Amino acid sequence: MSSNADPRISSTELRIDPYSPSEMAGRAQMVGVAKARLDTINLLTLAVLAGAFIALGAQLATIAGIDSTLGWGPTRILVGTVFSVGLILVVIAGAELFTGNTLIIMAWLGRKVTTPQLLRNWSLAFLGNFIGAMATAGLILYAGQWALGGNSVGAAAVGIANAKVELTFTEALIRGILCNAMVNLAVWLCFSARSNIDKIFAIIPPIAGFVAAGFEHSIANIYFIPMGIFLKTNDDVMQAAGLDLDAVSNLTWNGFLIDNLLPVTIGNIIGGAVMVAAIYWLVYLRPHRESEES
Repeated sequence: MSSNADPRISSTELRIDPYSPSEMAGRAQMVGVAKARLDTINLLTLAVLAGAFIALGAQLATIAGIDSTLGWGPTRILVGTVFSVGLILVVIAGAELFTGNTLIIMAWLGRKVTTPQLLRNWSLAFLGNFIGAMATAGLILYAGQWALGGNSVGAAAVGIANAKVELTFTEALIRGILCNAMVNLAVWLCFSARSNIDKIFAIIPPIAGFVAAGFEHSIANIYFIPMGIFLKTNDDVMQAAGLDLDAVSNLTWNGFLIDNLLPVTIGNIIGGAVMVAAIYWLVYLRPHRESEES
């Protein structure tokens, strides 16, 4: 660097190469500590935002698949790609998403976060996400947006919700595990990024993949299923969906909370905390790893 160069600009600020996996692990652990120490107002507020962001992504995904002529598989990829806007907003705008916060396990395993801190973060994040997603569902409902396309948006919403409550407990659990493994891999990849463009390209493939595969995301379902419950009493929507009340008999609050949200949430915790966070902690952050390699 010449003597005329601005001393405020360091070589590290000009790097465009991604962080290595070991560096990513250290960054993830530091972020986990910061998240665990957020005060209640900030954590809850950011969690409400995250729930709203995911719900907006879910609403866009509902629209994207309507009347597609691409075929089943390509349409699913399109729907998943559109849905990824929710996590993009969470990561770049800044918000606290319960499913992504299962990565705090890396800091917990490193004894940098206590069990009460971990459970406090997860509890407040889930509560805020629930409020944000439900509030967004209410806004979409009263906006009448579901009536667009001759009620086709509402019909699609009912169909999506009904399919989710028809899953068995085991199916919902395993789909929840697989889903949050993919979500946390997307978040994990963001720790390699040096720019927002990097983060966007890191997020889209895993998120599009889990949606296309039909996996289950608890926070998204807090939008999807209540929206279906709200709309199943609308005769015009049900006619557009080609369904009657008998066909959606499981689309109830019990079906939502017990048959879907409970197993999916448990699965999401396992998928994120065990299949991603614990494994990468084991590989890159466990004590004495350096001495074992020497």
